[in-house]
Amino acid sequence: MNESRAAADARARERALDVAHSFIVQAPAGSGKTELLIQRYLALLARVDAPEEIVAITFTRKAASEMRNRVLAALVSVESNVPPEKPHDQITRKLAKAVAARDAEARWALTQNPGRLRIQTIDALCAWLTRHLPVLSGFGAQPAILEKAEELHLEAAQRTLAGLDLKEKWSDLVARVLRHLDNDADKARELLARMLARRDQWLRHVADKTSPRLDRSTLETVLADVTRDALASLTALLPRDACDELVALAAYAAENLAAAGKASPVAACSGMKTVPGAALEDLSCWRGLAELLLTRDGAPRNRIDVNIGFPPSKEAKGTEKQKREDAKQRFEALIATLSNHRTFIELLHETRILPPAAYTDEQWEVVDALAGLLPVAVAQLEVLFKERGEVDFTQVAQAAVRALGEPDNPTDLALALDYRIRHILVDEFQDTSFSQFEVLERLTAGWQPNDGRTLFVVGDPMQSIYRFREAEVGLYLRARREGIGGIALAPLTLELNFRSQQGIVDWVNKTFATVLPDEENLASGAVPFVASDAVHPA
Repeated sequence: MNESRAAADARARERALDVAHSFIVQAPAGSGKTELLIQRYLALLARVDAPEEIVAITFTRKAASEMRNRVLAALVSVESNVPPEKPHDQITRKLAKAVAARDAEARWALTQNPGRLRIQTIDALCAWLTRHLPVLSGFGAQPAILEKAEELHLEAAQRTLAGLDLKEKWSDLVARVLRHLDNDADKARELLARMLARRDQWLRHVADKTSPRLDRSTLETVLADVTRDALASLTALLPRDACDELVALAAYAAENLAAAGKASPVAACSGMKTVPGAALEDLSCWRGLAELLLTRDGAPRNRIDVNIGFPPSKEAKGTEKQKREDAKQRFEALIATLSNHRTFIELLHETRILPPAAYTDEQWEVVDALAGLLPVAVAQLEVLFKERGEVDFTQVAQAAVRALGEPDNPTDLALALDYRIRHILVDEFQDTSFSQFEVLERLTAGWQPNDGRTLFVVGDPMQSIYRFREAEVGLYLRARREGIGGIALAPLTLELNFRSQQGIVDWVNKTFATVLPDEENLASGAVPFVASDAVHPA
């Protein structure tokens, strides 16, 4: 075990127990993050006026039950005269003793009243919020929550498309979308259903048709910005020591293709003097480089031939033959150098699918039709929810957001919670959806720096598994960079693995370092691999 990493890990765990500050903790598999959460919870419990001031949020009922049981077990263990052997158990015992003293002083009787420990799933919290303000949340009677709601999404999409035959007021929108899909109604139904599953990502942008965000020029500005941002990242990742050779060989290949009369994206590199930049007009050059350096699948080329501008040397003589052989050898060396920069290779390949900076009139007609049709599909889904008495996870989270009101116009419930909730802990934060993230923003909207209230989130973006529930790992990256609402989160990283022996940990470190990207990308949710150090020897 690396001693410096062990020391850094110990410092991170110690700092995580500073209950005066808010943190975001990256905790890889086997790092003991549940124990750390319990220790943080106990440290807070010893200092609050009431246990209900602390809310611990998990993603599964099993995890919530385990956390509650381990907190209660820690409190019960205080009465044992047998000292713990492991260092982390000793820390937990010390914290539990402080809670036991506070429990006796305040007469909480937590072991007899475990319901006072607010350890619950994110869905249970959202449901609790909607029950307290049923009118604002839009629920009334509490519906059942579906684990999988694809059937309802498909039915709502079908009802939306049926508006064409029923001559509903949105029938023209349906007709325009179907024309775009060559009248493939099944495909339209499937695509609408998939959009409904992700409605917390886009509904706020299309619910109001007068929104400037749906203005064509505004959206085209966004498209241009997407391309410029991607090219800026690409430019930053290009190895400086490969620039001159890349420019020279790209110009050489473009010249040969032009002389042979071959059409190729590489032709955009003709006369290239410097590497392209991040301007929109540079996109064609980057695509030319992608064609030159990469296969169709995005892998670095291992075949160099006349089709990419490198004619065979056997067909030439004298200095021309030597020139061709030298160019081929230099190109092979360039490919070898660039192959070590995986994120650059991936972003270069993605230039092939970057959007154009402007819509055609035909494209805009479809975008405009979808912007009008999607809110209709949402309305159909909400009618279906009421008919069935069932909702999906997104609906519960959105209802909770409504129950809390706007940050600058909170509801009575939000104001009451602002007084009652002083500390929030979130487990598996990498599996947070947009709506759930917004719930956290609303819950902490009135918090101020150093006012005694804290937010503590733990997760591992490398382990994000809830994509079927519209979890977005990019939210974890955003929270680490920008905080949540007005709450800045100090980043901590756990580096030790207590679960697996060194042989397994070494294999994982070696394998996944080549699988995950080597650079973080907030927009795409790209997460680099973070290695762990094994506590147990091989």
